[in-house]
Amino acid sequence: MNDHTFPLPPAGVVIPAGGTGSRFGHARPKQFLDLAGLPILVRTCRAFFAVEAIRVVVVAAPADFFEHTADLLHAHLPAQDVERLRLTVGGVTRQDSVRAGLRQLPPEIELVLVHDAARPLVDRATICRCLEGATRHGAVIAAVPVKDTLKRIDDHGTIVATVDRSALWQAQTPQAARRPLLERAFAEALRTGFVGTDEASLLEAADIPVQVVAGSEENGKITRPEDLRVAAALLSREDSMKIGHGFDAHRLVAGRKLILGGVTIDYELGLDGHSDADVVAHALTDALLGALGAGDIGRHFPDTDPHYQGIDSLLLLSRAYNLAEQQGFRLGNADITIVCQRPRLAPHLAAMASHLARCCQVAPAAINIKATTTEKMGYTGRGEGIAAHAVVLLRSNHGCE
Repeated sequence: MNDHTFPLPPAGVVIPAGGTGSRFGHARPKQFLDLAGLPILVRTCRAFFAVEAIRVVVVAAPADFFEHTADLLHAHLPAQDVERLRLTVGGVTRQDSVRAGLRQLPPEIELVLVHDAARPLVDRATICRCLEGATRHGAVIAAVPVKDTLKRIDDHGTIVATVDRSALWQAQTPQAARRPLLERAFAEALRTGFVGTDEASLLEAADIPVQVVAGSEENGKITRPEDLRVAAALLSREDSMKIGHGFDAHRLVAGRKLILGGVTIDYELGLDGHSDADVVAHALTDALLGALGAGDIGRHFPDTDPHYQGIDSLLLLSRAYNLAEQQGFRLGNADITIVCQRPRLAPHLAAMASHLARCCQVAPAAINIKATTTEKMGYTGRGEGIAAHAVVLLRSNHGCE
């Protein structure tokens, strides 16, 4: 999420996948069908495992396909994702499946997202909006405004009225809520015998306010065979990669703090520059902009602009990453080399990776940082300055591999 002003509570996801997909007209449930080389359910799970705030994903599987579900997910998910995965048997209805999934969440989970197994194109930005929205408001759903004109008809198919669509939204998932609120809604539904169409309807029935956050037009549910073809076409269009390289160097001078990768390092010299002169953050920012074909850091954050005087370079990095997200991309991984004779940087590399990862909304493992010297050759070897190179791989938001 982007520039948090508050911490996110531990979050978990329940994916009700207990349906048989009878409307799809296939022998196997639709969530197991292939979509551009991967089962639909696997793509759905991968979208959530890619978000660091998600601690656990619970899949409520059909009883007759429970072993098949386990085998499928274990075969296609990396070991680190399997460690965050839990399986349970789904129920007859969606409500039963979600209730079963809730029981599998560990006690420390405070925020719960529920997502349709057959919505594999959910993007990171939508997930993040739901996490942030539920943290702020208690309960939210992803939705998109209704765009088409709506008509009410009679039993004979004759139009009787045009419906005002100005306040109408089309519900999607994820639907997210603080855990106590969702559990209260399920308990009330059990007490009254109410069966809702989604989690929002249960929350509404329990008089719990639910906010709307922006979903995505491409976050559609695969219900019919033609939906599968549309999803495959979207993946073919969007599942792309971009590579960028960035470089920065600054002179070491007295009277300045030495800041690298957002870490202030105890040293008698610091880097000279208009901002805080963090060459590591600058190189990574430049690499992101290069991958997007968006010029360089100087074009976006010129050193002639007093607004950027002394600015924290991690803020510039976050803004560059926001630009990548707006264009439909996320960071796959970054490889950074710092060229520095002195001081010794090895003790600080992990903290640097953590800072950069937070700005780029990835796990620290996706940021590899190395420090090297030039054996006392050149300006870095003479201790006159520090340089950094960065290479990034950007993936489209729909790219799960």
